[in-house]
Amino acid sequence: MLNSEKIGNEFYQNLGKLYYAMAMTDGIVRPSEVRRLRKYVRQHWLDIDGMEDEFGTDSAFQIEIVFDWLQNEEKEGNEYFSDFAEFYKDQPKKFGPKVRKLIIETADSIASSFAGKNKSEIEFLQQLKDLLGN
Repeated sequence: MLNSEKIGNEFYQNLGKLYYAMAMTDGIVRPSEVRRLRKYVRQHWLDIDGMEDEFGTDSAFQIEIVFDWLQNEEKEGNEYFSDFAEFYKDQPKKFGPKVRKLIIETADSIASSFAGKNKSEIEFLQQLKDLLGN
């Protein structure tokens, strides 16, 4: 696997971690949050770069794969935001203005998908915006 493919897959895997952390801010991942994530992957993330994984599948599906895997692990989401933040700091060139905007829009949409945003989700979104410089 080429280094750029590896970094591309890690990019999407870290987004999966980030969105799992967003969904878990209130301690439970709701079906509406999963549906919203899937919608955003299909409507927005598949068009970002055209990268494919080793199986010929669009790498953006790594977002869903990692999200689902973490959901089955039933772990807290806090550490996964830190994983995303570390990747962001290590690979700043992967995060242009369009991508940073879409990251925030996706997280905001997940947060809004069930009964509006609660305090922990608002704080999470602000922390994400601060990290991304938005």
